[in-house]
Amino acid sequence: MSDGPHPWRDLEQRVEAAAIEAELITGRHEETAEQARSHIAIRLLRITAGMLLLIVGIAAIPLPGPGWALVAAALVILAQDFVWAERTLRFIRKRVPGVPEEGNLPRSTWVTMGLMSTVAVAGSVWWYVLR
Repeated sequence: MSDGPHPWRDLEQRVEAAAIEAELITGRHEETAEQARSHIAIRLLRITAGMLLLIVGIAAIPLPGPGWALVAAALVILAQDFVWAERTLRFIRKRVPGVPEEGNLPRSTWVTMGLMSTVAVAGSVWWYVLR
């Protein structure tokens, strides 16, 4: 057994250095390597959560449930890190009537959706449990 440099450790150090350099160049508000290192972990968690949500959403599309809403939520999460997700969101926003270009829905739309969801859930509970 040799005590020389381990090839995997060298690769790990090079990958970490490249990731920190990329984060410093492309990230938001990182000024030190430590800030960049912590933001890499946050970015990886956000990408993992977005991808899992996207997979679940795509699987839920043919099933009853909020498949398209899950896909849209996943794209919103992934658009923070991927240009393809941002482009897909822009494409969807252009195709859906009533959604502004920047994607911010008016408060009245959120209230209407909330009320409709509450009525639907209450109606379902009444129909299957309380009836």
